[in-house]
Amino acid sequence: MLWVKAFHIISLVCWFAGIFYLPRLFVYHAACQDQPGQERFKIMERKLYRGITTPSMIATVIFGLWLLSYNVPGYMSQGWMHAKLLLVTVLIVYHFYCGHLVRVFRDDRNTRSHVFYRWFNELPVLILLVVVILAVVKPF
Repeated sequence: MLWVKAFHIISLVCWFAGIFYLPRLFVYHAACQDQPGQERFKIMERKLYRGITTPSMIATVIFGLWLLSYNVPGYMSQGWMHAKLLLVTVLIVYHFYCGHLVRVFRDDRNTRSHVFYRWFNELPVLILLVVVILAVVKPF
């Protein structure tokens, strides 16, 4: 079980590295004015999303479900786990929305400013704070 937990945490760290950096790339991409820079951001966003962030999300979910499988009735009887799973679901939706944005930028259809993406970048920070507190403190 400890190995599964270790790999869950490792994949979570990798997922969050991507989920923190990808919207930051959107900030810079939205502010970029030159064509070579635009093309460079498209490559960086695609590689980050496909090569690191998505595989890390999949691994996080697999290892998380594996951990949950050790004691489904016990975990599902605790309110903190319900809240955590809800936030993980929100984060997965956020992840796939980032994938949508990668395609929007790829197709030169972005209409939002860098300011929007600066705010958009803050949501996973808040989710991470709450999820870690829920998992460690188990407040309810």
